[in-house]
Amino acid sequence: SFQEPMDVRIDMPWGYVVGRWYGNRQVRPILALHGWLDNLGTWDKLLPLLPKHLGVLCIDLPGHGYSSKLPEGIAYHFVDYLCVILRVMEEYGWQKVSLMAHSMSAMLCFIFASLYPHRTDLLVSIDIVKTRYRKPASQIDYLRTNIEGYMVEDERFANAKRQEPPAYTYAELEQVLHKGSEYSVELENCHHILERNINRSTKFPAKFFFSRDGRCKYYTEFHTSPPFAAELARTIRNVPYCVIKGSESNFIDEQSDEVIGILRENNPHFELHEVPGTHHVHLNNAIGVAAIINPFIMRHRPPHLEHW
Repeated sequence: SFQEPMDVRIDMPWGYVVGRWYGNRQVRPILALHGWLDNLGTWDKLLPLLPKHLGVLCIDLPGHGYSSKLPEGIAYHFVDYLCVILRVMEEYGWQKVSLMAHSMSAMLCFIFASLYPHRTDLLVSIDIVKTRYRKPASQIDYLRTNIEGYMVEDERFANAKRQEPPAYTYAELEQVLHKGSEYSVELENCHHILERNINRSTKFPAKFFFSRDGRCKYYTEFHTSPPFAAELARTIRNVPYCVIKGSESNFIDEQSDEVIGILRENNPHFELHEVPGTHHVHLNNAIGVAAIINPFIMRHRPPHLEHW
């Protein structure tokens, strides 16, 4: 019997983060974090397939889904999201955290686990293993483009109170998301992400607009050079760490080899698996992903070892 999910709201200094708590509420759940511009709907198809003894608390990161947006004039930064993990832990009084993360959040959790290996008792990363690395020249271009893009979006954000963003039919939105994800989210799965990403237009009753914060497109990433990424990987010891790569995705490529090598060498609980599918493999091939995650959870958080 899959328990009805419970909506939760966790206060933050700038507003709140919302989440849905699925399954068992008697023990510390897994904290699930979505990818860039997505929301907790990304886990819809995987959740019913996971072990029943552990609940899963999925949250919408700031600016995504139904969580508060940051105030005008404030840019989104990687560190804000790291603080969200710590604030959720503080709110619930967790000494440790079990993490399940996709894409941008998998980068986030790589950093989190290297800063707090003693507080991370389990990490499942879907289709990204480390932070992004750009060569210095392209990093400079990226910074300039990002700042300018953010300034435009911040002005749009300020105007949105007076002027509604462009509106689309639902079918158009499905296409926008499908194409925008570079066809990673299958068309029939787009509704899982769209549900918490759109509002009904007040001008055109049959149309909708994107409600997520456009400034998130230009959030400041946490950049690392290869030596720095290698050093971060070295600090992750004895952390059960399961990485799942989508077979059709190139997010985990040879640039990740060094970090994977170090994690393998230093961490007896590191696993890397490939599952048929795109970057959103957990949404399009939930059965294949659950087949890897479930034994991993049963091994590292079995039913009888439960405590808060």
